[in-house]
Amino acid sequence: MTHSVAVLALPSVLPLDLGIPMQVFGLDPRYTVMVCADERLGPTPVGDVAIVGTRPLEALSHAQTVVVPGVADPTAPISGPTLEALRTAADRGARMVSICTGVFALAAAGLLRGRTVTTHWQEADRLRDLHPEVSVDARPLFIDDGDVLTSAGVVAGVDLCLHIVGRDFGGAAANQRARSIVAAPRRDGGQAQFIAASVREPRGERLRDLRAVMIADPARRHTIAELAARVPCSPRTLVRTFVEETGSTPAQWIAAIRIDLAREILETTDLPIEQLGERTGLGSPSATRAAFRKACGVSPEQYRRTFTAGG
Repeated sequence: MTHSVAVLALPSVLPLDLGIPMQVFGLDPRYTVMVCADERLGPTPVGDVAIVGTRPLEALSHAQTVVVPGVADPTAPISGPTLEALRTAADRGARMVSICTGVFALAAAGLLRGRTVTTHWQEADRLRDLHPEVSVDARPLFIDDGDVLTSAGVVAGVDLCLHIVGRDFGGAAANQRARSIVAAPRRDGGQAQFIAASVREPRGERLRDLRAVMIADPARRHTIAELAARVPCSPRTLVRTFVEETGSTPAQWIAAIRIDLAREILETTDLPIEQLGERTGLGSPSATRAAFRKACGVSPEQYRRTFTAGG
């Protein structure tokens, strides 16, 4: 008996996000995969082409797993029949899965109230603003909340789908699928998304030169008194202005700078891990590993292996 998977193709569905569940599940004989869409809207555009031959929305009600891939515009209106079909599938007990911005559709259908979910880190704030009833964690690659599973952007959908194969048929089956699609070994959902930078763009310029000094020498122990004397201003004024301009205290800000530097070193050099803390200011090897794991969800060694494996 195969496990039935329905992939919902929304208007402006992203081609790669749509292809991920079709590739991971569709070529596995343990699964039966069908693509569903609201056919009243006509052929579903996917980039410069369109999907034809999709199943009607009613097919969602027969699937054991429903996957909603990401879309180019997550705030675009979703048809009433589509939202109702998602609710019907969830009420019947289907496992609901989203890839990237597909989570917006699950939220719009009212299926995520009180849940903790993830999405692409660039869309996390927008999801929070549109659906304050949902707890959004932009850090992990994916979150398995039992009958609702959500992933971060793009390739994190591969990690989630392989995780689902492992949940359904065991780790050996998931590893087999990973080898079949020439994917990297499965990454744990708790691993952090590899975002471009940990530090926000500053909102003010008064402390620009001071921040440049801190960036130039991140390994130095920058005290509040020393930094305030450079401005000059009182320590209280320094902290208040720093928070206003960056959203962080000086200590939080330099800690993020150090993590970003550590990530760059791990991605581009062979510097021994034992020297990473000295170069970045993160401290002893044990303190460096603890700080890096807290910020990125993996150890420095795991982070470097990931980027080395990716060439």
